[in-house]
Amino acid sequence: MTNPDHTCVGAISGSFGVRGEVRLKSFCAEPSDIGSYGPLSTEDGAQTYTITLTRPVKAGYAAMLSGVATKEDADALRGTRLYAPRSALPSLPDDEFYHADLVGLTVLDTGGEVIGTVASVANHGAGDILELSGPGLPSGLLIPFTLAVVPTVDIAAGRVIVDMPDGLIGGDKPDTSDTAPLGQDFD
Repeated sequence: MTNPDHTCVGAISGSFGVRGEVRLKSFCAEPSDIGSYGPLSTEDGAQTYTITLTRPVKAGYAAMLSGVATKEDADALRGTRLYAPRSALPSLPDDEFYHADLVGLTVLDTGGEVIGTVASVANHGAGDILELSGPGLPSGLLIPFTLAVVPTVDIAAGRVIVDMPDGLIGGDKPDTSDTAPLGQDFD
């Protein structure tokens, strides 16, 4: 079980070389910051590692972890997520949020009706995307995490307000009145 006072900042994707280094993928806005948050722990808190970044590698960093001395030790950690104490992370401006703070928030439409919860947050390079879940929502409903679609985030109240784009849920039909049939132009 994840400690709410800790935030996932990276994961070990395997070994690097034969001397106990690991290949480390950073989830930090500035990837090299992963080495500056002090000792990192596993999700259950059973293991703690001091991280020393040794060099950048494709999709991350090569790093030495305290207590990891062999390639076999490093291989055994493949897939391990690493967590930093929340107190070690920098404060964010009012319009920025840690992904972990968004997951689980109640999602309301602009009329105040509950439509679900934030199931996850992803970023595949073009910006953050919220996955919503709830009764009446299609499975895996994704919306862009932009000011136009999510005008209000209130962490203290545990909610986000979403101005749902037409056609995503329920009986909403996209407005196509100003769209010409394929291959035709409006005059």
